[in-house]
Amino acid sequence: MVLEKPILIDCRDHLHGRLCSVVAKELLAGQKIILVRCEEMVISGSLVRNQTKYAQFRNKRMNTNPSRGPFHFKSPARMVWRTIRGMVHQKTARGAAAIGRLSTFEGIPHPYDKMKRKVIPAALRVVRLKPGRRYTKMGDLANNVGWKHKELVDRLEDKRRAKSEVYFQKKKASAALAAKAEEAAAGDLAKVNEVLSAAGY
Repeated sequence: MVLEKPILIDCRDHLHGRLCSVVAKELLAGQKIILVRCEEMVISGSLVRNQTKYAQFRNKRMNTNPSRGPFHFKSPARMVWRTIRGMVHQKTARGAAAIGRLSTFEGIPHPYDKMKRKVIPAALRVVRLKPGRRYTKMGDLANNVGWKHKELVDRLEDKRRAKSEVYFQKKKASAALAAKAEEAAAGDLAKVNEVLSAAGY
């Protein structure tokens, strides 16, 4: 990727570690990145296995005063943020600046639902994980370790999907009308098109 305006990545069905490593590299290069639908990201391995691993992770705490950390986030967006933080060397100025360029969200909140979203082919589950292998959705894991907003995010996502479906049908209808109009005017435009093509358009 070349540096450009903020890149919006849809995390649905991406493998957690692979996506995070690509994002970390881009952040360090100076790219701003927004991750949406973090709850749809997947981790290889069954839910039980990942729950056990997370339980072991939650057990790591400061012996004398646990409120000082390490902090164990329960929401998928913060889990992803924390993973990337560990990949950018955040105790240096460069790493701190890099993690400052990252935003993570559950679902697709307002300004981003109307923007073009991208995927990272190198991190897609269908490309990287052998068919038949088990995997866990981040949303399910988070829900099982104490995240309380799964139902709310699902409800808002259903509303957003319904709205985007209406928009898509409108767009398809207008595209069909435009194609029909071009077809109808093809005879009249033949000479004009010849002139344009000769001029290199």
